[in-house]
Amino acid sequence: MKKKLILPVALLSLMAMNAASLKGVDRKNFDESVAPGTDFYQHACGGWMKANPLDPQYARFGTFDQMAEGSRAQLKELVVNLGKQQHAAGSLEQKVGDIFNMGMDSLRLNADGAKPLMAHIEMLKGVKKANLAEMVAFLHKGISAPFFDSGVMADLKNSDVNMFYIQQAGMGLGDRDYYLENDANTKKVRDAYTAYINKLFTFIGYKKGDAKKATDAVMKIEKTLAQSAMTREEQRDLNKQYNILTLAQLKAKYPEFGWDAYFAALGLQNVDRVCVAQLDFMTTVNSLLASLKEKELKDYMIFKYVDAASPYLSDAFVAANFDVYSRAMSGKQVMQPRWKSALNVPNSLLGEAVGQLYVEKYFPAEAKKKMQTLVENLRIALGERIANLTWMSPKTKVNALVKLNSFTVKIGYPDKWRDYSAASVNPALSYWENVVALKQHEANWSYSQLFKPVDKDRWQMTPQTVNAYYDPSTNEICFPAGILQPPYFDPSADDASNYGAIGVVIGHEMTHGFDDQGRNFDQNGNMVDWWTEEDANAFKALADKLGAQYNEVIVADDVHANGEFTMGENIADHGGLRIAFSAFLKTEQGKGGALIDGFTPAQRFYLSYANVWAANITKEEILRRTKVDPHSLGKNRVNVALRNIETFFDAFGIKAGDPMFRAEDDRVSIW
Repeated sequence: MKKKLILPVALLSLMAMNAASLKGVDRKNFDESVAPGTDFYQHACGGWMKANPLDPQYARFGTFDQMAEGSRAQLKELVVNLGKQQHAAGSLEQKVGDIFNMGMDSLRLNADGAKPLMAHIEMLKGVKKANLAEMVAFLHKGISAPFFDSGVMADLKNSDVNMFYIQQAGMGLGDRDYYLENDANTKKVRDAYTAYINKLFTFIGYKKGDAKKATDAVMKIEKTLAQSAMTREEQRDLNKQYNILTLAQLKAKYPEFGWDAYFAALGLQNVDRVCVAQLDFMTTVNSLLASLKEKELKDYMIFKYVDAASPYLSDAFVAANFDVYSRAMSGKQVMQPRWKSALNVPNSLLGEAVGQLYVEKYFPAEAKKKMQTLVENLRIALGERIANLTWMSPKTKVNALVKLNSFTVKIGYPDKWRDYSAASVNPALSYWENVVALKQHEANWSYSQLFKPVDKDRWQMTPQTVNAYYDPSTNEICFPAGILQPPYFDPSADDASNYGAIGVVIGHEMTHGFDDQGRNFDQNGNMVDWWTEEDANAFKALADKLGAQYNEVIVADDVHANGEFTMGENIADHGGLRIAFSAFLKTEQGKGGALIDGFTPAQRFYLSYANVWAANITKEEILRRTKVDPHSLGKNRVNVALRNIETFFDAFGIKAGDPMFRAEDDRVSIW
């Protein structure tokens, strides 16, 4: 804002902006002992990290998690109140309230012990190779994913039609590297997992020797699967995973599995074609099924079932699950209070029912209106940046702009809500039996979409979710109500604070449409190559240069960040920053230079961005996320990303010789 000669007006304006600053950038978050040019993350977030030491129930806790906890507290109030009241049988209120109350009933859970499992365990003990497919289908219906996983989503090359997908799974540790690498941390996790498998078998009545044999069988199977699994980096190439087989080809290629029986058990008839994402992995599955003894098959299937159930059983099961998946893998020291795990069940398995209650109470209509304005401002800014790119040809620019202008924008909550009338919660049954029923309801609903047109009005997240997404198959960006709150979004804060936080999130999701994966989809959501060869090569060169910047960073011990695995998120961060700042410069505050609390508009923008990534994190969680999370660590999302942006250097006077500085020739600007 330019200075005005009419001082009273200028003073009133400045006072209003200072009031707004209380809702935006907060000096208490800073560590002013560290200069911005030395370590901007520590400078902007060090005060917050000192004031918020890591609670032992978390492996990472940051402003993002703080916001999620706020939403969870709001949901708790809603759900606890439902649980205190009587509701008509079959109503949404009855289902949500009863399933939460059952999760809170520790006396019943501990009294039941393993009893809720035994009927299905007896069923799985009857597994023979002849009926294996039906048992796999039983577990695939929302419970677990032995050997492989399956699901229904849009055909990557025909986004109006749903396709049946088969993909690698079956590894309880989630990532192949936990089975194949031998550094100290990985071995610690693998040893804890092996002990956990053994413990679960003893909990369900296996004798010591039998439990040891069963544990060995599970680890043998999972390690074999890991050896054939695609790496995380390979899975970023969607073209390699688009392998269409007819049903006849599927049967011929993998004859050891009963595909007809499998599809029938899923409730699917006349499946004529599928997409097998990892062909070699499924060849290994086929070989395993041919070579494994029936006892090994049974023990593996039983473990996958008990492992899935363990968070919903007695304290002994829950503690065993925590010790491996939370303590060993992430460094958490204590379990979260019971109400949080109990709340997760209705919040996920009856998600839109809970979301409907949430938005009615906590999401104001004016927030949606302001977000719509922000999104359109960001869309204009990205369009201008695309038009001015020097590395892209006019032909590809036209296609990029067509895609950008075809984005569907979803804000707050869906226009139509899911129907949960077929879901049931029966307090006469055990907690786990009810959880299974809800999981099966969700799986049945998902599989039933196979023979229906793609529902492009469907949301991939619930309204209460503190997150956002871009879906390439529908070419849509979505911002649920849960993320539209401070510190990401506050209608009463100044523009710099909002554009630096939620504005970058908006730009981030838009840029996903043009990252290393999203760029392979056209404006209709089809995987189509709309690039010239020269432009594709130019993009790859820039992306590789960006990836190398992240690869340089040591995250813990001697482990480096993985710039290839995190490529899409890193491109989106960089694009989001540049797009949001360009859009911000068009606002009244962005055009002016008025200080708020001693900071220029540009400084407030970048401080606001850094503050949303403030966090404390355990070393174990750093190493785990480096293996399995496609997002860079918060510190790198600030320090590595900002070292490419000249307006950031200008805002804080960062110059050659400062650790945060990067020479112009070494910087990357893609979008």
